[in-house]
Amino acid sequence: MKNHFQGILMGAVVVGLSGFAGIASSAEMTYKAGDRSSGYTYATKETQGIQDDDIANPAYVYVDDGEALWSKVDGKAGKSCASCHAVDSAMLSDVGTRYPVYNAKLGKLQSLEQKINQEREEKMVAKPYKWESGSMLAMTIYMRNQSKGKPMNVSIDGPVIPFFEAGKKFYDQKRGQLDMSCANCHVDNAGNRIRANLLTEGQSNGFPTYRLKWQKPGSIHRRFRGCNKQVRATPYGYGSDEYVNLELYVAWRGRGLSVETPAVRN
Repeated sequence: MKNHFQGILMGAVVVGLSGFAGIASSAEMTYKAGDRSSGYTYATKETQGIQDDDIANPAYVYVDDGEALWSKVDGKAGKSCASCHAVDSAMLSDVGTRYPVYNAKLGKLQSLEQKINQEREEKMVAKPYKWESGSMLAMTIYMRNQSKGKPMNVSIDGPVIPFFEAGKKFYDQKRGQLDMSCANCHVDNAGNRIRANLLTEGQSNGFPTYRLKWQKPGSIHRRFRGCNKQVRATPYGYGSDEYVNLELYVAWRGRGLSVETPAVRN
């Protein structure tokens, strides 16, 4: 009887904490900014509930894993990310709001994944992570999660302009056997259904996102590839210039929306 009572009590505490976590994480979020709406607003109440509850959200395991990786010494240089940026680095507070960014040395845009691998190779002398690997997803989810609740605010000025324009062109260009563009779904038909799926504005403020369809988190580039395949077009590779440019344009479309990483979607 005593063990049974303790089990009931523990369950009540977990539920209580779970509800508190949901309230805390939702209160600071902006799901609408001007005429722009997060994919959260298109989700079912059940899906929103999973995202709102940091305990129930299955992607929060990756936040914990990423935090461990941030401080883990790796590579021949005997360093970790924290060796240079500290455990509570100020740079983490806005990293989720501003990538991709222009890299003057490369002369083009660089995604967060590419920046992580550059640092691993040059500073840590460690092997780069594979794009959709558990380690890369954990690191990017952890880093973007530090900006949770802050507004998306990518730069599209100066040397970034031609890459922004290239991303916009890609977004509006029809492709594949179905002759469809990103805009056909996410601008012309946002809020309408395509078969059983409700089309959203295709905002990226929650990526890497846990998709119920995937049963795991995935990067925005994985989503781009999936969309290209759905219109029967040949997808570009992870980290391709085309997708990094597109990532910038899509991030700009979501300007002002809160970073939700890790969001939960269908």
